[in-house]
Parts: sequence; C-alpha cells; structure tokens
Amino acid sequence: MEQIRAFIAIELSEDILSAIADLQRQLKKQVPEGTVRWVKPGGIHLTLQFLGDVPVVKINSIAQALTAACAPFHPFSVTVGGLGCFPNAKRPRVTWVGVDEPTGTLAALQKAIERAMVPLGFTPERRAFHPHLTLGRTKRQATRDQAQALGTLITTTQIPFLGQMNVRQVCLIRSDLRPTGAVYTRLATAPLSGQ
Repeated sequence: MEQIRAFIAIELSEDILSAIADLQRQLKKQVPEGTVRWVKPGGIHLTLQFLGDVPVVKINSIAQALTAACAPFHPFSVTVGGLGCFPNAKRPRVTWVGVDEPTGTLAALQKAIERAMVPLGFTPERRAFHPHLTLGRTKRQATRDQAQALGTLITTTQIPFLGQMNVRQVCLIRSDLRPTGAVYTRLATAPLSGQ
C-alpha cells in the first residue's frame, strides 16, 4: 500500500519567513561551525499534528476531517518571537522561535484537529502542545562543548518581536525527505470560516 509522510500545519507569511531567515543568518555567525543543521526558511511551518506515514487512500478522509475540525474557528492572529530550545539549554536538540496566541484559540484548534484525527487511527501527542517554529536541530556529531555554547547563546540572546500574522487556514502537507532536505507539497487546505 502506497504511503506518504504527512503533517498538519499553519503555513507562515512571507514577512515571518523573511524575519526568520534574518535571525538564522545572525545565529549562524555565532554558533560554532558544524553544530546545527539549520532548517531552510521555506520549510518552516507551525506544525499542529505530525501524522507520519499515511496510506494514500486515507488522504481524502483526513482532508475532510480537517475541514470539519477547522470550520467552527474564526481567523485569529499569532505573534512570533523569543528564542528557546528543547529539551533544555544544557542539551539543546531543537532550536526554535516561539509562537504566542494569548486567547487560547490556537491551542483549541490544535486539540480539535487531534480529536478529529483519532477515528482515522492517529493518536494524540502525549506531550502538551508547545507552539514553536523549528530553526535547526543540533547535529549528532556536535561535541558537548559545541552544544553547551549553543545553549548559552540561546539563553542569552534576546530575540525581539519578529512579527505577527493572521491565520485563516490550516494545511495538510506532504513531506518528501531528500538528501538535499525535505520537499513540502500542500495536499489540502481547511479554511477557518467560523461556521
């Protein structure tokens, strides 16, 4: 059975992507060479649920469930800014920029999408939803000193407000892993129509 890697995400505005590219350029100058594998700005999304390997025959059902889950929500705006890492600054594996949405709409939307995917065989994430945009991942071969230097940089760098964007739709996205990096294809769009 043919399968594809897929996830559900909010695509970012050009302004936000441009601000992220500038931030990555700044950080690259300060991080020891060979420490981080940076994500290309065009490949950065606000992921709401990673589905993993999905049978192609399920794509239409996923798209319909996603549309139904998103329909009751009205468009809202998110603010992007602040630098952090997972799991912590002593062992930074993922470097990210934060996403803030103070009304709780983003968290509610993410929960509604997870619930809509359960009947299709996708289990909700056990960890709490922490909206973020991944800038880069620490390379396996990075030394402890390199990782600690990265952690220190993350905790001491004050990232200003990078921008705000309106969220009007959620996308189902295919991810093809290639040696040059992942290639993303939008498979379906679910509008936030507030109905």
